[in-house]
Amino acid sequence: MVLGMDLGYVTSWPPTPRTMGHIISRLSPEVVAFMKSPVGQYLDKHPFVALTLLVFVVVSAVPVGFFLLLVVLTSLAAFVGVILLEGLVISVGGLSLFCVLCGLGFVSLAISGTIIVCYVVVSSLINHWFSSGPLIPDSSGDCQLTVKPAGLEGRYQE
Repeated sequence: MVLGMDLGYVTSWPPTPRTMGHIISRLSPEVVAFMKSPVGQYLDKHPFVALTLLVFVVVSAVPVGFFLLLVVLTSLAAFVGVILLEGLVISVGGLSLFCVLCGLGFVSLAISGTIIVCYVVVSSLINHWFSSGPLIPDSSGDCQLTVKPAGLEGRYQE
């Protein structure tokens, strides 16, 4: 039986070795190298095994593809999960640091306010103590003491 193929010549079925060699020579160098290998020679001599292997490879491509898709999606989900978890941890840590720093700010305000109040009170007391003149007894002989008006000329006199 003669069949016309799109290869530009007429072949008969089953193909003769001359036509198979011509077809193989028109294929890529990798296919030619595979067909010259021992495995390629074995599959050329046993077409049922070659067809079974071809069907197995084609049919197993779908589950292997799904498995690889599952692996990629799981890895992507784990990567995104790690990034989200890391972002959550950094956000909580940053918020905690903000709260601690705000608390320390209020404590430092309270401490500096206390120090300023103590400074004002102590400096006012020191100015009051040293601004008044020496105490002298009253001319009436009472035990009450009066403050002599302070002046620069009488301040350090004995």
